[in-house]
Amino acid sequence: MSLSPAPTDQAREQAADWFARLKQRDVSAADMEAFRLWRKAPGHKEAYDEADAFWRRSEALKADADIQDALTAALGRADKAPENRSAKPIYRPIVGLGLAAAVIALVAGGAFVMRGSQSYTTDVGQQRLVRLADGSTVRLDTNSKVEVRLKAGRRDVRLVRGQALFQVAHDAARPFVVQADGASVTALGTRFDVKHEAGDIRVTLVQGSVEVRAQHGAAPQVWRLLPGQAVSTNQPAATPKPVDVAVATSWTQGRLIFHALPLTQAVAEVNRYSHDRIELDPGPLAGQPITAAFNAGDTEAFVAAMAELHDLQVTRPEKGVIRLSEARTKDAYP
Repeated sequence: MSLSPAPTDQAREQAADWFARLKQRDVSAADMEAFRLWRKAPGHKEAYDEADAFWRRSEALKADADIQDALTAALGRADKAPENRSAKPIYRPIVGLGLAAAVIALVAGGAFVMRGSQSYTTDVGQQRLVRLADGSTVRLDTNSKVEVRLKAGRRDVRLVRGQALFQVAHDAARPFVVQADGASVTALGTRFDVKHEAGDIRVTLVQGSVEVRAQHGAAPQVWRLLPGQAVSTNQPAATPKPVDVAVATSWTQGRLIFHALPLTQAVAEVNRYSHDRIELDPGPLAGQPITAAFNAGDTEAFVAAMAELHDLQVTRPEKGVIRLSEARTKDAYP
């Protein structure tokens, strides 16, 4: 039995162009002849069939008015653009729009086949919920950035910085892979949190299952997490640890919950949500365990509570800097 050749990336791009072009209202006989000749080449029929399947699989996004408006606008611009029509099989971009119109057309059909990455960011103190075209969601924490690339056989996300909670739509044919600083998390349909900070990648599994990989030496380290487990990938001998997922994901509710967390780590977490910076004097003070809850971004409440509970002195040596140190007297708090 002979097998049909697998489509190349170039064939898929051309198929996307043809698919969007043939959805327009003014397709000519010359267009159809050029398409017929193009489709005869090895792998081209298969590439076009993939594009057609993507379109048919997306009933949910067909009802999205914003996407339909974008498609209508893109194709309307294509209608007005000048072009040189001929009967020979040319692989022109969609009249000046390149792959953009093809991508929009496939989005309207429910398969977001991106030919580049799309990035989403948050500023300090900001959070953001991003809905991806495959049905997955990404909730970004403060000062975070992700780059997303959804393809036919795989969904790739890179966490450039910060923290994000991923709710992955199940698609057995397209693994969802999050990469961050040399580590990767692979899932099919699940919910997990990834935190990228200070050279460490921490993965917490809320629901489902994930495989976490990190390169340590010649061979990669692989962890398979169960719900309620977390692992830090900067430690080659690390093992998954049980965690309270409500605490680990409390930031999604605008809360910071600390359970016996060393003060130095609590300070670092609070600093992520504010342009003001808390500085902590070194020494035994840094290891003081903190058990408390605060609203994310409420730096003043945290400072006041630490000063009261641990008898700390608060000074402000310059604008935007708050220093915590051991107090000489009980009334040192300004």
